[in-house]
Formats: sequence, C-alpha cells, structure tokens
Amino acid sequence: MNLSQVLLTALRDHGAREIFGIPGDFALPFFKIIEESRILPLHTLSHEPGVGFAADATARFRSGLGVAAVTYGAGALNMVNAVAGAYAEKSPVVVISGAPGLGEATSGLLLHHQAKTLNSQFEIYREITCDQARLTDARTAPREIARVLARCLRESRPVYIELPRDMVGVPCEPVVAEASKPADREALAACVDEVLARIRGASSPVLMVGVEVRRFGLETKVGELARRLGVPVVTSILGRGLLSGIEAPLVGTYLGVAGRPEVTDLVEQSDALLLLGVIISDTNFGVSSRQIDLRKTIQALDQRVSLGYHTYADIPLDAFVDALLERAAEPARAVPVERRSYPRGLKADAEPITPNDIAIAINDLMDAHGRMPIAADTGDCLFTAMDIEPTALVASAYYATMGFGVPAGLGLQAASGQRPLILVGDGAFQMTGWELGNCRRYGWDPIVLILNNSSWEMLRTFQPESEFNNLDDWGFASMAAGLGGDGLRVRTRAELRDALEHAIATRGRFQLIEAMIPRGVLSDTLARFVAGVKRLTQK
Repeated sequence: MNLSQVLLTALRDHGAREIFGIPGDFALPFFKIIEESRILPLHTLSHEPGVGFAADATARFRSGLGVAAVTYGAGALNMVNAVAGAYAEKSPVVVISGAPGLGEATSGLLLHHQAKTLNSQFEIYREITCDQARLTDARTAPREIARVLARCLRESRPVYIELPRDMVGVPCEPVVAEASKPADREALAACVDEVLARIRGASSPVLMVGVEVRRFGLETKVGELARRLGVPVVTSILGRGLLSGIEAPLVGTYLGVAGRPEVTDLVEQSDALLLLGVIISDTNFGVSSRQIDLRKTIQALDQRVSLGYHTYADIPLDAFVDALLERAAEPARAVPVERRSYPRGLKADAEPITPNDIAIAINDLMDAHGRMPIAADTGDCLFTAMDIEPTALVASAYYATMGFGVPAGLGLQAASGQRPLILVGDGAFQMTGWELGNCRRYGWDPIVLILNNSSWEMLRTFQPESEFNNLDDWGFASMAAGLGGDGLRVRTRAELRDALEHAIATRGRFQLIEAMIPRGVLSDTLARFVAGVKRLTQK
C-alpha cells in the first residue's frame, strides 16, 4: 500500500466511517486516492468551517473518530475555529491537511497559501489539537499515525496530520495500533474506595454526567451505575441528551438560575456531587444560584479523579466507571424520581410564534412520529432545545460558536442514517446555512427550523441599545428551492404545526421552515438565563 492508503485504512480501523472535506491543490493527490480507493466515503462541502463542524458532529454522535480533510493554508486555516471548538468540547476529530511537497519546501520561494512561514500552520494547530504529525518519512509514518490516532481516542480531542503532496503515493508499511495502557490497579482501587465512602456517607449524593460520558460510549454503564448507587442523575448543559432512552434516575439538566428550582437545589445542596466527564466551565457552573464549592466535589475528567485537594492521576473515565460498577454490585433501593413533564399541546391558532411554541410543536411532532436526533446552533436555539423531550443532541454549548447547527445536522445524518432536526437562528444560518445545497448529492433530507427574528437576539439581550444587532430579512424560505429543498415561511402557531407535519411527511429533499419570531421574544429558559447572568454580574 502507499502512504495515503495506509492512513485511510488506519482511520477506518480506529473507527472512522467517512471523511468530510474540501479539495485544494496541495491536497488533490490525497483526495484522488480517497475517491479511487473507496476505503472511506468522501463527502465534500462548500466551506471549511462546515467541514470541521460536520466531522465534529459525526465524532460526537458515534463516540468515535470524525475526519476532516483540507488543503494547506487557505483550507486548514479556514477551519481553525471549528477545530478549536472540537478541542474545547472534547470531540475526537482528525484533521488531515495537504501540504507543499518536500522539494517545494526547500525551493527558497514563498509558496501560495503560505502565511508567515511554512511551519506556521503546524504551530497554529499545535495550540488546538492534542497531538500532531508531519508525514515526511514513510519509514516512521506508521508509528506517527498510530500515536496520534491513539491519543485522539484516548483524550477525545482533535489531532492534526500534515501530508506533503509528494508523499501520498510513497510505499508504506501498515499501521499497527498502539496497545492501550491499563490503569494502575492499586491506585484505581484506592480511588474507588474513597469515592464510594464519600457517596455512602453523604445525605444527598448527586451524579452529574457530562460530555465525556458520551465521548467514551459510557451512557449505558453510567445509567446502571446510578441505579446501583441509588443516586439521582442530572446532565450538565453540555451533556444535554445524555441517557435519553436509557433506564436511569434522570431528573433533568442543571442550568443554575435558568433551570428548574428543584434541579438547581438538588445539585447545589448536594454534599457529594460526583461529576462524571463534566467540563468545569462557566457554561456549566457560572450561573449557579449559590456558589458550588468545587473543592468539595468529586471530579472525574481528563483521565484523572480529583477529590477535594488531591488527585488520582492516570485514571481513565471508562476504567473508573467499570471499577465503580464492580464494587457497587448490589443494586440499591430505587431512587424516587420526579421526572420532568415537557410542554405539549400546541395551540394551533393565529397567534405569533414564540420559541416556547417551537419546543411544544417539536414535542408534539416527536410524540406522533418518533424521536429525531437534533443539531442545535448557539443562542435561543439551544435554550429552546432544553424544553424538548431529551433526544440525541449535538450543540456547541460551551464553545458557543455560531454556524455549528446546519453542517452538524448533515454530519448527524451521514453518521446515523437517521433524519435529523436542525434548530438554527437567522444569524447563524447566514454563516453556514448554504451547506444545505450539498444535501441533494448525498440523499440527505434534514428538517431545518430557522428561528428568524431578524436579529442577533441573544447579543441584544445583553446590550439592547446597539443597532448592530439588527439583521435584514433575507427570505431564507424562498431560497430553499435553488438549494435543492423545499422552503416555507410561517408566522402563526397553526402554520407552524402544519409546516412540521408537511415536513415530516416529505422525504428525499431537505425541508426548511422559516419561523418568523418578533424581536425581543425569548424562550423562558433563555430569559431566566439572561436575568440570572445580569444579577450575578451586578453583585
């Protein structure tokens, strides 16, 4: 095999199932081999940020590798924001960038797509990936590939591989996957002893689950663990959608001042809060109604477990969960859980649409036709999703980049084979909504619901006096036909209900529903969030 075939085979053997990409001259030889070898299917999109977001979504949904392939400079640097988001939110994306050939690099000429130096791109990606490799020697390439792919999966973070264009066809030996290093048994046993003692001695233990539980495919085990320990479970906002469809004492999502008071009190008054894979961020804890002393929590994240002032290093989350399950072998008494009742029963009348109405309409739709995976953009789209019955959800909830939703939805359909629902605001749709034009080539038919208030409305909530928050009315629904789908603009609740029913019944083309929402109208959850942030920042 040649080096490109070796790389593609290694990606497949490590769990990758497709590649998203955009070709360019430094990457053309590699793309040719991708296409002709058929080792992995290739989906080309229209702009590199969309490539990164789509690959990220496949990684999140599948709990495995997502792959993004681009050209040097103008391609890879265009994707920096998407990869930074994947790093922040712990998504295992493999970035493969074409690069100038070895001979070109020593020509003494400045090369097109070069920024400062030929090494600048590599150094930039060093900041937003957990490992990097430049495949300039076919003799060492298999070891380099094995190392970065193993680390990508072990840390659940992006890695970067640079492939000079004159190396793609060089003969190369296959990749031998790195063996995983087992956790220290004695350290793991001591850690589990201490954690169980803390939980069993507590009067109000609580388990909060976060993104790493999904990244490492642990949802079923964590549901069983909660039942055996006899503790209630909440998700972080980044972990929204976790444990949906799994038997577990799940009481809701912790949103601090923006959430349900009973869930907020449960978390904030806990004397043994076990954080499994929860990123310690302002999104998760910056809006707490009362300050949580994180020193008194139990944190299992980033291959370590911390209790108070000391840390057990080199404890992978999967090994920790397995050890807890082994020790908590006797099922505890069932936890009495008051499950949240999500809003249903849309009043299909002539009243204007609000974000709350959209959540109700989607709950009604899924009751009638079954659950759909959801890709949500940032802003009120995400907060509206908090009022939708839990289902598989991908969103940039911590990094909070705009433009994630539409390409992430395409990645969801490619990875799952299921039809996704995409929630996106008009501002974010202006950025990456045009990726819908690629649906027809690949047979994707998502349902896209644009919350259009002709505004960057979440920004307005914090700075209402600024006119730059106003956006023009682009008439997105009328553009859908040219992109290969169907579009419909709706203004009333009755029109919203009918449009969703039509969309779910129509397959083979994407369905775009442009829901017109008056400026200043927020979901109840976002309104509470904004009020809470303002209250906390004014203290």
